[in-house]
Amino acid sequence: MRRAIQHDLRMGPRGRRRDEALLEMVFTLACRYAGQAPGPSALVPEVRQALDADAGWGRILNYLRFLDGTLLVRLIPPFELRLKKRRGYAKICLCDHALRASWLQEPIPIDGEGLQAHPDLHDLAGRIAASACGQFFASVPDLGVAHHPERGDLPEVDFVLTVGTQRIPVEVKYRRRIDFSDTLGLRAFLERSVHQAPFGLLVTLRDGVRVDDPRIIPISLASLLWMR
Repeated sequence: MRRAIQHDLRMGPRGRRRDEALLEMVFTLACRYAGQAPGPSALVPEVRQALDADAGWGRILNYLRFLDGTLLVRLIPPFELRLKKRRGYAKICLCDHALRASWLQEPIPIDGEGLQAHPDLHDLAGRIAASACGQFFASVPDLGVAHHPERGDLPEVDFVLTVGTQRIPVEVKYRRRIDFSDTLGLRAFLERSVHQAPFGLLVTLRDGVRVDDPRIIPISLASLLWMR
């Protein structure tokens, strides 16, 4: 990865070279914020502090979009309905979570046994699981993929899949126990008729999860990824 950034990815349009230090830092932040949708208030101060440079949001966003074009990172846009102005920022998903482990030198277990041995890593593993889901959905041809930021009285939903005129909300809850509150975002999305959502998906750590709502289908991350 370091060699690719230092050599293969530095050449910009018309022979202009990209800032190697900034490119490394933006990729580092993409790894740290995998599965999340950070905005300028999160990324700009970190870049300025790390590089001691006055890098603005526009430049950081351009580098994120460049990484998206190289298929190292997937940027999942915020959900848009009826051409309304988008609110929120893109969710960052890595094309392979092994990139994160290698670049940050921080392997995070996402299997049940590994997390049982390291319960303090559940939240981070959940974000990596969300990143893996985003990459999986984005790789399916002709499938619209967005994420639904929290807006007013509507809770956040990790992903919204668009198939024709129908939309399928997807929530990632990567934990051992699932309770009623974990489906709040899905239920709120399903109850809005304008979304035309026939059902929702709840992506979990393990198979065998039961949900007291026939509209919500639980499926483990492992089973979901085997669908390809």
